[in-house]
Amino acid sequence: MAATAREDGAGGQERGQRGCEHYDRGCLLKAQQTCEECSTLFGEYYCDICHLFDKDKKQYHCENCGICRIGPKEDFFHCLKCNLCLAMNLQGRHKCIENVSRQNCPICLEDIHTSRVVAHVLPCGHLLHRTCYEEMLKEGYRCPLCMHSALDMTRYWRQLDDEVAQTPMPSEYQNMTVDILCNDCNGRSTVQFHILGMKCKICESYNTAQAGGRRISLDQQ
Repeated sequence: MAATAREDGAGGQERGQRGCEHYDRGCLLKAQQTCEECSTLFGEYYCDICHLFDKDKKQYHCENCGICRIGPKEDFFHCLKCNLCLAMNLQGRHKCIENVSRQNCPICLEDIHTSRVVAHVLPCGHLLHRTCYEEMLKEGYRCPLCMHSALDMTRYWRQLDDEVAQTPMPSEYQNMTVDILCNDCNGRSTVQFHILGMKCKICESYNTAQAGGRRISLDQQ
């Protein structure tokens, strides 16, 4: 880092014999990657906008984000609506929510926009840290904000179809119906009550919640 002497001559004071000095008390500093006098490299990566020094991690500066991010740059794109750099495989394949990156991660409550941890975009458009998403899947499958399924559950729903078919309800419950709200399509429907799960008639998801009381058909009352 080069030192420019102050006009008052403070930088002209006699220096100690310590070799090349990158900073003298009373001197103005100019941030740069190498020392002008001895060519010492202060950081493998240096951003002259953020004045960030770091080891080489394929970093790049994103003007729209306003910060440096870990790359490589060609693996990411900046989504203007989400206001965040995302993996290239999500370009045109994610649901945008305006400025969603300015919200904290709903799992750890830490900032997402400036985090070094890669953000994971759920099908509903909400963001989690990738590490938080992986931990969440050990306990459940739904977005902690809107309860939408956080991954494709189609295969599991079909397995649940088989389990429901093989598990008949007791006679007093066989003709009982219930109103449900689907967390995946937001549709409402009336279905047969079953202890293992109640399938949405619109999208066939079992990610549903009871939205009304149970009813028994008139011919069974």
